[in-house]
Amino acid sequence: MFENLQDRLGSILNGLTGRGALSEADVSAALREVRRALLEADVALDVVRSFTDRVREKAVGAEILKSIKPGQMVVKIVHDELIEMLGGEGVGIDLHAPAPVVVMMVGLQGSGKTTTSAKIAHRLSTREKKKVLMASLDTRRPAAQEQLRQLGAQASIDTLPIIAGQSPTDIAARAVQAAKLGGHDVVILDTAGRTHIDEPLMVEMADIKKRSNPHEILLVADSLTGQDAVNLARNFDERVGITGLVLTRMDGDGRGGAALSMRAVTGKPIKLIGVGEKMSELEEFHPRRIADRILGMGDIVSLVERAAENIDAEKAAAMAAKMAKGKFDLDDLADQLRQMQKMGGMGGIMGMMPGMAGMKDKMAAAGLDDKLFGRQIAIIQSMTRAERANPDLLKHSRKKRIAAGSGTDAAAINKLLKMHRQMADMMKMMGGKGKGGMMKQMMGGLAGKMGLGGLGGMGGGMPDLSNIDPKQLEALQKQAEAAGLGKPGGGMPGLGGLPGGLPGLGGAKLPGLGGGFPGLPGLPKKK
Repeated sequence: MFENLQDRLGSILNGLTGRGALSEADVSAALREVRRALLEADVALDVVRSFTDRVREKAVGAEILKSIKPGQMVVKIVHDELIEMLGGEGVGIDLHAPAPVVVMMVGLQGSGKTTTSAKIAHRLSTREKKKVLMASLDTRRPAAQEQLRQLGAQASIDTLPIIAGQSPTDIAARAVQAAKLGGHDVVILDTAGRTHIDEPLMVEMADIKKRSNPHEILLVADSLTGQDAVNLARNFDERVGITGLVLTRMDGDGRGGAALSMRAVTGKPIKLIGVGEKMSELEEFHPRRIADRILGMGDIVSLVERAAENIDAEKAAAMAAKMAKGKFDLDDLADQLRQMQKMGGMGGIMGMMPGMAGMKDKMAAAGLDDKLFGRQIAIIQSMTRAERANPDLLKHSRKKRIAAGSGTDAAAINKLLKMHRQMADMMKMMGGKGKGGMMKQMMGGLAGKMGLGGLGGMGGGMPDLSNIDPKQLEALQKQAEAAGLGKPGGGMPGLGGLPGGLPGLGGAKLPGLGGGFPGLPGLPKKK
């Protein structure tokens, strides 16, 4: 979503950080480019003007120009103002009201209201253990009520039984009554949409609001619609009164202007963002983390949270035990590839790692995309159990059979086996004896440089991510930034002292990888 803006702002701000001193003219020239980049990203003109004025006001002060690293100070000011423009602190769905709490979903047709209603219900039931009832108030669109019923069945969420001929306001009143009788904590009302805003729609929304008395009115807007979404939010807020925004299709290739403008224009918080088609692909909107991603500082906190949701704790423990013995077969490799797919693929992971956003383009140019993982998993699944446990069995005739079964060729199989050998060698080094293994040394070095002495004594294992308090994660992110991890173009500390570096890296620094990504085939090697 923000890739183009990230590239533009990154190059502008990197030009500033490379200079020893900044004049007012330097700052003005940079802000002209920032202004142009934001306008190209479809951010509202008033918002851009206000943003650049605030940055200029803070950046041209004498205390900035006389500072040791004025360029970095300007980056910090831009970062802080981005956070402010996006809303400061993240705000979740407010459920602090007598049960059943009514959540009313509004928006235009095609913005994803019905799917988002089911995603919110799934999130509330799985994360907060709430008993949720969904009701479709869309009596005009064919099969709209049936669509919500099917989504409810998929996610094991209760839906209000359909009674033909009822008006939307009657359905809303019946849903609230049914929720009281059924002991539900939350009622989600999926209202009707239109292809555009019209008077009958607004009257209907106002009537539903009067009958159901919702605690939250969430506007669902498609983030790919740009400035139209901002006008939509303004109109709905004036006529119905909204309490928050949900942006869908944030995983698309839009320019991100709607997300950056809507909070500033309406004053209403963006509460949730849809990042995919699956029920689980709905995330809370955190202004600081989005600002970090836009400025190429990574998003370690979200990456760890995503890992906690997607990584099977038992499998991770079994893998750690095998690693400690230096064992790593093709089944283990397939598990690793599947976990990376669940976490958003290589591109999604790289975008969240500090200083690594630029690597995505290099990987795409080298043909290393997420489809490669699917092909590699298909190759492994075409092998017998014995072959997966012992790759040395794979001679020419077996490879021919596997290639036919997976729709690939012998070259792809050889690349996969080479990657497996490199990773197996790395696992042996990391799980080796001596001073607790390389993994423990590496984590200890990283922890020491970040001032996190506790991580060094983990005994070679990773902490249980599911039990980490989000506030601890935020503190970890800040410590990482202070250590240089979160700065654009900053390195990953603690890796420089590894004997010989990691395989395939050609050197031990992670950002600006001339030598390719560890163990993965297809990236150009350092000559």
